[in-house]
Amino acid sequence: MVTGRTTYRGIAVLAALAAVPILPGTVGVASAENVPRYRMAEGATKIAGSPKSTDAPSLQPGLHTDAIKRGEQKWYAVNLDARTNAYFSAVAAPTPGTKVEDYGDKLTLSVQDSSGTTCGSEARPSFNGGGMAYPIADYVTRRIGADRTECQKAGPYYLVITREGSETSGPDTWPLEINYLNEPRLEGSTPAKPGHGTWSTATPAPRTDATKRGARGGTGFNDAGSVASGVWKDRVRPGETRFYRVPVDWGQRLNLSAELPNATSSRASAFLARVLGLAVYNPARGAVGDPSFVSYTGKPAAAKEFTAPVDYGNRFDSTGSVNAMRFAGWYYLAVSLHPDAAQYFPKGAELTLRVDVRGTAKAGPGYAGPAGAFSVTPEDRETARKGQTAQEAAKSGTLMTVAYAGIGTGVVLLLGLGAWTLAARRSAAGAAASPAGAGTASGPGGHRPSLPGQSTDSTQQASQNPRFGPPQGW
Repeated sequence: MVTGRTTYRGIAVLAALAAVPILPGTVGVASAENVPRYRMAEGATKIAGSPKSTDAPSLQPGLHTDAIKRGEQKWYAVNLDARTNAYFSAVAAPTPGTKVEDYGDKLTLSVQDSSGTTCGSEARPSFNGGGMAYPIADYVTRRIGADRTECQKAGPYYLVITREGSETSGPDTWPLEINYLNEPRLEGSTPAKPGHGTWSTATPAPRTDATKRGARGGTGFNDAGSVASGVWKDRVRPGETRFYRVPVDWGQRLNLSAELPNATSSRASAFLARVLGLAVYNPARGAVGDPSFVSYTGKPAAAKEFTAPVDYGNRFDSTGSVNAMRFAGWYYLAVSLHPDAAQYFPKGAELTLRVDVRGTAKAGPGYAGPAGAFSVTPEDRETARKGQTAQEAAKSGTLMTVAYAGIGTGVVLLLGLGAWTLAARRSAAGAAASPAGAGTASGPGGHRPSLPGQSTDSTQQASQNPRFGPPQGW
């Protein structure tokens, strides 16, 4: 007999079995001898920019990969409407160890209409880490607004990316990752620029949580490890840049500190002018100010950043670091350690990351459609709290869906089995209560004459017949 208790016990067993695959797995550690390269987005579209606008390939929303040589200029064609803010970012990711010159080696990004008019300001991400090669990124935009005069009409436009650099820098081709994002238009009125004095510019003290949680930085935007408010620890190798991401909602701001410990090697005593760098990027991969690099002498050192609160009206501010804090979503932190730090940390250094998301989350500006990348969801906050990458969060969600589906299937099977058993027993009981002469031994409803010593109780036969009741061993 299948009782309610047995049914619930079966459900519990299925739930436990389904939950097993959800346990997090281990993550491989890259070889200490090789600094990992920037990991391009899985599924990104390969595209080859053209040196001429007439042959420019069509750029669609999403992620794309290309490569660019020194002195090369690439054109990409886009069709824009007259209502949507469009963002175009580029990440140049030279191989770690590539020779680069500070401020001289850089990209220039612009959006132009078909008549050659530049839409808004150009972006010029460059290196400023003491000759260290690390991923550099920034964005340009075609923005719609009453305060704009150029590039407001629908029609053909171009994203133009140029690589500049001197002959004394490395000749290597740089891998390029391009992201094209559309921001939903507003449903109501446009928020105004925040007034002066609405928020403090005084940098607060960093977080001092007693417990350090383990973080796992990635090679770039696509595999960045998630972090939330708190104190996190990781390891970084000389010549490496590690990426992290943190959800920041409307009205919130970031107070950050990336720290190196004191050196324990007695052999090193050099002064390193630009050894530890911290850069912040918004959800569209726009730089929030310039990267902050600090010196190192063997004593503890910290690179710090304190941002403005996220506000839609910040886009009307002329200050670059404020202007970039224009929407909610995942913000990215890039921590770089100069190769020369090997004399202090030949096997890598312990990195302390103090993350403080300050302020209460507020309602957004009221997009007419789904906010997409320009929002923070409860799932985002949970992912950050767990320290998961985007890939781990997606995998965990998929496994949970499969588990729920498995539990649901088990419940249906159990309920069906219970109903089937009940019907079988009722049928057997009905047969036992029918008149003895209702049929012949071979006719419908009849039963064979009993042999000496054989029971004619149909219910007993049913209980002994393997066709009735649950399978043996259930």
